[in-house]
Amino acid sequence: MENLTATVQAFLALGPTVILPVFIFIIGLIFGCGPSKAFRSGLTIGVGFVGINLVVALLSDNLGPAAQAMVKNFGIQLTAIDIGWPGSASMAWASPIAALVIPLALIINLIMLFTKTTKTMDVDIWNYWHFTFCGACVYALTESFWQAILAAILFEIVILKIADWTAPYMEKYFELPGVSVPTGSTCSYAPIGIPLIWLIQKIPVIKDLHADPEYIQKKFGIFGEPIFMGLILGAAIGLLAGYDIGRTAQVGMSMAGVMVLMPRMVKLLMEGLIPISEAARNVLQKRFGESANIYIGLDAAVTTGHPSVIATALILVPITILLAVILPGNNVLPFGDLATIPFIVAFIVAAARGNIIHSVLAGIVVISMSLLMSSAMAEFQTSMGITANFTMPEGSALISSIDQAGNLINFIIFKVFAIFN
Repeated sequence: MENLTATVQAFLALGPTVILPVFIFIIGLIFGCGPSKAFRSGLTIGVGFVGINLVVALLSDNLGPAAQAMVKNFGIQLTAIDIGWPGSASMAWASPIAALVIPLALIINLIMLFTKTTKTMDVDIWNYWHFTFCGACVYALTESFWQAILAAILFEIVILKIADWTAPYMEKYFELPGVSVPTGSTCSYAPIGIPLIWLIQKIPVIKDLHADPEYIQKKFGIFGEPIFMGLILGAAIGLLAGYDIGRTAQVGMSMAGVMVLMPRMVKLLMEGLIPISEAARNVLQKRFGESANIYIGLDAAVTTGHPSVIATALILVPITILLAVILPGNNVLPFGDLATIPFIVAFIVAAARGNIIHSVLAGIVVISMSLLMSSAMAEFQTSMGITANFTMPEGSALISSIDQAGNLINFIIFKVFAIFN
């Protein structure tokens, strides 16, 4: 098992920009695209994700230090530090169940496709770490290999069903037909965030507050364009961080770049995906009839190309830090996962049809819940980190993560297993 785990970890170390094109190429062959067409699609999608990852890195590299500066400026001290999704992922892959989760999750996905219990073909193998993290939590709780595997598979099934449910948003709002998002850190917020938007849009006065990119551009002209929104919001974050004029301008320009570049990278990715999606749809319709359909499950990064998602996330960054200070029961200092806020709010923004005001209001509730859940899981994730030989941040007594320790589906599954053990 140790050799298998090492092999799996070596494969996963290649990253999604290598893993995803390989699986897209295989799927293309299965659905009759032909080697050259399948290879070109896989290569184009891989290049698209290279671009997306570069833009996400630009976002992270600017938000992380700015958030740290804000915390220092305001003298905030909390007992647990948010280590971000990379730390949680490393704990997941260090778990004894990691090697088995990937092949088993693929098999479960195929069984669900053939039994028509899902329409999502999850090719985003890298993000299977979310399933693995849930299982790793239960393994650390119970020391039972098979209970941990069961927890991981339960997490996968729930996420696939949510991906099916939210797929219409991908087509109608994000203009990504044939795509779903089975990413654990995005799907888990949809069951709370989407009903919240429905409720907010029923409240008198608040329901009439409107601010999507089109409305803002109409009201403010050139200054309402996404590139200017990014510049202004980025500069505001720089000022809150206490940066000088030059550093503030750098953050503003970086966020303007994110606003412009991300949609173009998503467009490139879709150029590669469309031939595979059409081939899969044709094969399934021949086999199961005209009503048959399939979604290609991709990383939630494809949703971050919309200006409303980035704008909502940038507004929520300082709000999240404020919430950490004033929220009773919270002991987690947001840090590593602040750059994942676009992933958290993606379906919230889609449900709000891009209304940034409504999205921010729902985001405040969802992030508050996540902070409280990650606070409740802090001692447990700290013990997991020690077992996995995770390097603890200097000066921190506890670690946690908004992305996964504060993940609603993971939290519920963990608590269910805790009741019976």
